[in-house]
Amino acid sequence: MSVTINGISQPIILRNAAPAVLYQEAIKYEAGSAIAASGALVALSGEKTGRSPKDKRVVKHPDSAQNIWWGDINRPLPEASHIQLRDQAITSLNETQRLYVVDGFAGWDTQYRLKIRIITSRPYHALFMHNMLIRPNEAELANFGEPDYVVYNAGHVDADQGIEGVTSNTSVSLSFEHREMVIFGTEYAGEMKKGVFTILNYLMPLQQQLPMHCSATAEINSERSAVLFGLSGTGKTTLSADPNRELIGDDEHVWTDTGIFNIEGGCYAKVIDLSAEKEPEIYGALGFGSVLENVKFNDQHQVDYSDVSITQNTRGCYPVEAISNARIPCLAGHPSDIVFLTCDAFGVLPPVAKLSPEQAMFHFISGYTAKVAGTEMGVTEPEATFSACFGAPFMVWHPTKYAELLAQKMQQHKVNVWLVNTGWSGGAYGVGSRIKLAYSRAIIDAINAGELANAPSQTDSVFGFEIITKCTGVPDNILIPKNAWADQSAYEKQAKSLAAMFNENFTQYAAQATDAIKSAAPKG
Repeated sequence: MSVTINGISQPIILRNAAPAVLYQEAIKYEAGSAIAASGALVALSGEKTGRSPKDKRVVKHPDSAQNIWWGDINRPLPEASHIQLRDQAITSLNETQRLYVVDGFAGWDTQYRLKIRIITSRPYHALFMHNMLIRPNEAELANFGEPDYVVYNAGHVDADQGIEGVTSNTSVSLSFEHREMVIFGTEYAGEMKKGVFTILNYLMPLQQQLPMHCSATAEINSERSAVLFGLSGTGKTTLSADPNRELIGDDEHVWTDTGIFNIEGGCYAKVIDLSAEKEPEIYGALGFGSVLENVKFNDQHQVDYSDVSITQNTRGCYPVEAISNARIPCLAGHPSDIVFLTCDAFGVLPPVAKLSPEQAMFHFISGYTAKVAGTEMGVTEPEATFSACFGAPFMVWHPTKYAELLAQKMQQHKVNVWLVNTGWSGGAYGVGSRIKLAYSRAIIDAINAGELANAPSQTDSVFGFEIITKCTGVPDNILIPKNAWADQSAYEKQAKSLAAMFNENFTQYAAQATDAIKSAAPKG
């Protein structure tokens, strides 16, 4: 029987196919697909093995233009161009032999959730979004009706560079007025996931609710929650995998008037060097129904997680309920504590500091971490990285909008905010040593237990925050970073250098920041 969905009718359309069906489709129709020994579907994303942020465009429309933070993150696209791209996508999808439609929800809180429709030519994409969206039950699917947003994924086809505003064969365009996203020239599945997050990042502040790029946990049998912000490599996923707490989600949440909710129905984890010993929950979650992206395996289909010959950005996607301590539905009460994780390779920031509301906004807008750069002539140098709100590529409003919402909710619910450094102590990378994971876990445990709320502290002379000087399970001699350095004058020089980096980065936001936020800048 002929089916027409969003203007597409020619191919065979499989709507909300079960994972077992999508496995069969992938093995039969997708080159490179296989079944791993663990039961996961192995898929290749093709040439693109990561997101293409420079090719993302947002339609500039009178109804939303004044709300959007235009610049390198949100590049404008004429409405006519988006319509041309959408029409090209429909034509291209109509010309395929088989299509896969996934209808699901974004957001566990039914008051705010969106109905999302994914249309794609790849069964691996369908299984990926089956995991990453919240899966409707039979009654919800039967009464799904028209979606709130549609993602046309024609990633197997190059974009038409003759269209105004399209500058490469890859194009990811988003229209809030047409309520749709169109993808060309990339088959990396993460574009769909982060596209949905971007939609929520625009819509939620319109309702005075705060979208957050963070992980979240809750006390067992309690509504008391905590959230952890952090860029890649800071420990956001690792430290939220706490057997003594329930997982709300690992990446995308919204803080509302009633608490927090996970946007997603699944998790999307890096799997480079994954092992059962280091990350047993994630390792165990990658069974039947999960997706392994761009990994290599042997003749027995056992995955070699250390093999990065395709990409270092190897990934695993699985339903959130595959994590044994996940809370379903993924909802919790207001957070009592917020943690900003940073991996400071300069060795300047303390293992844990308490932030004032103004400092919290400053550090939230800054979104700092430091990565270890490559080696040149035997010397390695740390490299500062700043990403506004710990997720700049997905922010639609100006970062100060999200900071103001954060400040309001912090004040209303009397939330403690902490800066936790999981990086270096006693010197920069190459001189000092990495703070032990056991110490970082002890700090998070102490925060969650309420131990640090009234712990002794001293004010940092450069950054102004309160350095915690006593924490169960952490040696006193590393808690004050200056004391951990053999050369304290070298510490002072490095601290002023890092402060200058913070201040230079913040100049791009200063015009729209309040005096209170600007006053929280470090005194370099």
